[in-house]
Amino acid sequence: MFEAVWTYRNFIVASVKGEFKNRFARSRLGAAWIVLHPLAQASIYAIVLADILGARLPGTDSRSAYAAYLIAGTAAWSLFSEILLRCMTVFIEYGSVLKKIAFPRLCLPIVVACSALINHAVLLLASALVLLYLDYPPSLVWIVVPVGSVLLAALAFGLGILLGLMNVFVRDVGHVFGIAMQFAFWLTPIVYVASSLPPRLQWLTALNPLTPVVAIYQQALVFGRWPDFTALIIPALLAAGLILVTMSVFRRASPELVDAL
Repeated sequence: MFEAVWTYRNFIVASVKGEFKNRFARSRLGAAWIVLHPLAQASIYAIVLADILGARLPGTDSRSAYAAYLIAGTAAWSLFSEILLRCMTVFIEYGSVLKKIAFPRLCLPIVVACSALINHAVLLLASALVLLYLDYPPSLVWIVVPVGSVLLAALAFGLGILLGLMNVFVRDVGHVFGIAMQFAFWLTPIVYVASSLPPRLQWLTALNPLTPVVAIYQQALVFGRWPDFTALIIPALLAAGLILVTMSVFRRASPELVDAL
């Protein structure tokens, strides 16, 4: 299966280029939209929560610390959600292409993941400039951020393909998981610090595998600290397990995929 994907590597590269061309066709701002949406979301949260409701980041007196914390968390979440949500619908979206052209079906989610990672790299660059403006200059510890990116992409890729296959056969999966993603966002410490939750609720974030991965961004970009690598063992094992299970299911379901579409 992976040998077939490698054979079609030029097709994947061309498809990634086509994704960007189609996405920004007739758009005056073009690729700027990659960074405008997540940065706008972080700015809105910062204005509402910090300036209006008076929220502050524990352990610091800086007024810009909360905005920086939101930017770091939002950047991490945007990568995870983009890969996951697009993988859930990619087979349905390209259903007509799958019926007309013979190529490895796995190429489609790989194209989605590659496009999302490029978007993420552009977003991180823009976020670095904003953080520099907020008086959070780059430091050596920032080199650990790609570790978080790889883990987030692996988790989203494995879960996204699995749900994408299920969504082809049972379309309710997409609607249900769209709601579940909203709960997942608020169960991940992005707009709040996990320690600020009441003790009776902190176990929810502790069980969330995204919590230590998103913390890589927050600890590195905002606090200048190295993450707790032992906390990443469970997310890494979960990502590897998800991908193994997903590839096994994908191999069995792939022949029936076009018929179901």
